[in-house]
Amino acid sequence: MALFLFVLVSLLLCQTAESDSEADTAALTSFRLRADTHGNLLANWTAAAGDACARHWIGVRCDEDGRVVSLSLSSFDLRGPIESLSVLDQLRLLDLQGNRLNGTLAPLASCPNLKLVYLNGNDFTGEIPSEISRLSRLLRLDLSNNNLKGPIPKSMAGLTRLMTLRLQNNLLSGLLPADLSSLSQLKQLNLSNNEFYGELSRELQRKYGASSFLGNAGLCGESPFPLCSFTAAAPSPQVVPSNLSSGPGSMGGAAASQSGRGRSRGGLSTGAVVAIVVGDTMILLLVMLLFAACYWGRYSQERGERQKEAAAGKKDAFDDGSPGPDMERSKLVFFERRKQFELEDLLRASAEMLGKGSLGTVYKAILEDGSVVAVKRLKDASPSARKEFDQYMDMIGRLRHPNIVRLRAYYYAKEEKLLVYDHLPNGSLYSLLHGNRGGGRTPLDWTTRIGLVLGAARGLARIHEEYSASKIPHGNIKSSNVLLDKNGTACISDFGLSLLLSPAHATARLGGYRAPEQQHGDRNRLSQKADVYSFGVMLLEVLTGKAPAQHQAQEGVDLPKWVQSVVREEWTAEVFDVELLRYKNIEEELVAMLQAALACVAAQAEQRPEMREVVKMIEDLRVEPSPVMGDDWDDSRNSISPSLTTEEAAASF
Repeated sequence: MALFLFVLVSLLLCQTAESDSEADTAALTSFRLRADTHGNLLANWTAAAGDACARHWIGVRCDEDGRVVSLSLSSFDLRGPIESLSVLDQLRLLDLQGNRLNGTLAPLASCPNLKLVYLNGNDFTGEIPSEISRLSRLLRLDLSNNNLKGPIPKSMAGLTRLMTLRLQNNLLSGLLPADLSSLSQLKQLNLSNNEFYGELSRELQRKYGASSFLGNAGLCGESPFPLCSFTAAAPSPQVVPSNLSSGPGSMGGAAASQSGRGRSRGGLSTGAVVAIVVGDTMILLLVMLLFAACYWGRYSQERGERQKEAAAGKKDAFDDGSPGPDMERSKLVFFERRKQFELEDLLRASAEMLGKGSLGTVYKAILEDGSVVAVKRLKDASPSARKEFDQYMDMIGRLRHPNIVRLRAYYYAKEEKLLVYDHLPNGSLYSLLHGNRGGGRTPLDWTTRIGLVLGAARGLARIHEEYSASKIPHGNIKSSNVLLDKNGTACISDFGLSLLLSPAHATARLGGYRAPEQQHGDRNRLSQKADVYSFGVMLLEVLTGKAPAQHQAQEGVDLPKWVQSVVREEWTAEVFDVELLRYKNIEEELVAMLQAALACVAAQAEQRPEMREVVKMIEDLRVEPSPVMGDDWDDSRNSISPSLTTEEAAASF
């Protein structure tokens, strides 16, 4: 009997497990049908492929029982809501960052085993649900760069294991919850660029840094925030007697007394006293009117001067000789629902010129609330109508990817065009490779080079995939356009701006990154295949440490020809940067990367690989930690999230 019961229970458990596994597969299939609008992003998520776990669907990981425990699909251009994922009750990791998913976050509450949630860079709306407190195992939560609104729910204080909370760049509002300080495990917190108000406690500011709270105009506290001047209760109105009202009353009482005494002493009559009081009152009123007129005239004059100074300051900060923006005809156009500042705020910002590039001058602008943006002032752009320019900017600004610098806003006027980007503070790949090539230079190690070119490759591949039908290229790939954000992540900048120029001007500014077909007459057009060539030159630049010639008239190295000649002579070792020769056991990786670069710079455009293939070549490299980096190196290419180390990921399951 006991044996029979054991077999029966086992069968029931197996049937339940199979049923749960089928439910997971059905939930993922439902998600794909709504999210994969292209129809080919999740190629093997089909009924023919069978079970999600047995067939190793893209981005899906399962446990031994066939339950989905990890879904990682960052930057897949997925769209739509996530309701169907609420069935995945064994899910530990949800990484959908950098897509275009929308709807609310309510489905998360039905996944109680979640530990790692990365939904940043989407279009989620509504409030953070109070039911999020059900995720008691949650370690990291990143909801930044969405359109969430409302307060932080008080129930979030129940997430006692939470280590990371990123909510920046949303529409969140209200007072900061006092319970945040009770999250003892919280190490990383970012609430910047929202609409929070009230007093920021000294404890929160010192623990997480002022930068975690900047961009909330209503917050006050210690510097750099304004001092708090409000009181617990609003002051009740008080009636303060004015000189005008108190004069006659007091004078009248005195007059009555004086009148009585006057009669006895033969003094002023009552009529005389009244006449004196009225006269004094009229004089006092006249003086007050004159004072008010003088004050208002002076205030109006100072206000006009301040506005002129602001406009002049803008011209000084962002001017290189051409007319400044016409504030009456246009204003900043943003690509996010949350409008963070006006053109006048940009005019008043303190600005610092970062450099002059082939497409314009770039300035670092610090706004009054402390936030920092990069402003590019376009030059030599082809004249275009407002509608055409708006359409083109919309195409550029709507593209989101962790490895592409985001265009936040733009300004259009007939004689002036400004582009506002996120400010990336850590320089460029060019400066890291070629800056300070003398004594005291810190060499750029091999693993860092790999990570940077892989990030750039992913960003460029996303551009090519997004516009595969129209074949829109980046148009200006070079190492100075690969910028590093505050975390050291490589981001492609200047996407599409070369298309604003004539083909001759655009290709002339490519210099040593120009493809062979762009150097001959009518064929000097920009293209995605030419982008691949430029990327190959950049790979050679990373491998050799040599900068390509920037202009035809300038002496410099034609990298593809020089490398090909050295390889033909079988002196391959002579190709590589001497800084790379200090590392051991990377010869195979260097040669593999060299082969990828040479494939990209093939003379015939049709022989060059697609950028998605280049990404795969780089990802397949077996990269060992560089000696310089030591044991703390984090292989972000293989970790399940940029915010989680490999060791943490392993411990999470």
